Amino acid sequence: MKPTNRKWYIVATMFIAIICNYLDRQLLSILKPEILDHFGIGNLEYAWIVNVFLICYATMYPISGILVDKFGPKRVMLGGITIWSLACIGGGMAPNVTVFAICRGILGLAEPTIFAGQLIAVTMWFEKRQRATANSLCTNGGSIGAVIAPVVIAWLMGYFDSWQNVFYIAGITGLVIALVWQFIYTTPPQEILEKTVNADKKSEGKTVQRSFSLGGLFRTKTLWGGVLIRLISDPVWYFCCFWLPGFLRTMGENEGLSNEQTLNMIQWIGGIPFLVGAAGGILTSMWSDVLIRRGMEALRARKKVLITMAFLAPFVAVVPFVSDCAAISFTWRVTLVIALFCIIAVLCNSWLYTAPVTLVEQFPIKNAASVMGICCGAGALGSVVFNQFVGSIPESAWTILFCVMGTLHLIAAVVMWRMVRPEKPTENC
Repeated sequence: MKPTNRKWYIVATMFIAIICNYLDRQLLSILKPEILDHFGIGNLEYAWIVNVFLICYATMYPISGILVDKFGPKRVMLGGITIWSLACIGGGMAPNVTVFAICRGILGLAEPTIFAGQLIAVTMWFEKRQRATANSLCTNGGSIGAVIAPVVIAWLMGYFDSWQNVFYIAGITGLVIALVWQFIYTTPPQEILEKTVNADKKSEGKTVQRSFSLGGLFRTKTLWGGVLIRLISDPVWYFCCFWLPGFLRTMGENEGLSNEQTLNMIQWIGGIPFLVGAAGGILTSMWSDVLIRRGMEALRARKKVLITMAFLAPFVAVVPFVSDCAAISFTWRVTLVIALFCIIAVLCNSWLYTAPVTLVEQFPIKNAASVMGICCGAGALGSVVFNQFVGSIPESAWTILFCVMGTLHLIAAVVMWRMVRPEKPTENC
């Protein structure tokens, strides 16, 4: 297979794998009523199950980055896809809530491997002027996974009438993807590396061999900027993934709809924000690449796009006022809430697709996965704290919650502007 063709097959495989990744994680939120009823638990316990996943996810992200830097994306991602698929099957087989939570924890340990590995694969196979677009196409699998999850999971639930069988099917699908990845990925040949990694080094005046030690990374301003950016902004996206389906189902229940009716509603409209967000994330990533091709310096182009998108953040604060407005019919309230979450999803995906590329481009390729892992681990950690806050307050107080979320990306934009810059290793790093 020609390298120019193979790189797009690699992107396609990572795209499908990330769809599966998000499908597995969305199982919990979409099937929340059935799972809570099966184990006899409530919202607070649900928040703790989510946090078991997130704590393991946050812990493993930096480790995944270090593993990818040491062993390469192929082996680490193969192991990760296999383990999270088996964990999904294990969740369906769980005899009690403790075992179920352990399986969600294993899922959290395995899932970060694909994101650390995916960005390195893109960096190695694609030139800078295509990199954000290629990365957005891969990462877009998360949004597409969130889009199709309500439809696929609701259909499977209706067909099998068992949430456990839905978990089994999702896990088996992941094992098939792992097998495909084993055959499709190879290390890029030298002619590709000369156009990607080595070209980046030469343009930035860096030697190919020099890189930061782990301690040296933590002495850079940009790494701490990346940590703060993900710590502050990621909770908004995690809220969309873990709480939006339940939020919409609660709106339906408050109108007197049955469980079956609310599940049917989620099946047809729950994925719309994720679909719009995916399209918006790709377009904004392409925008930054276009600015670079027109001659703008790469870091300035990325910052311009991200800071511009951050001004959408205040729309988040409007959601509870719309959802609780008695003067508006239920149909229009749901429509407006979905529209607002579409804006939120575009904002979140713009940052999720382009910010990692922005950060990684400021470091040597040998440090790229570690930087990715550390920063994304911070994002997951911030989401753990935020998620526990969400689970511990009554839904009647969510107005404050949405107002807080409406400021987070604006704060992250200030951090991006002030702290992210090119980092060059020295002999002491």
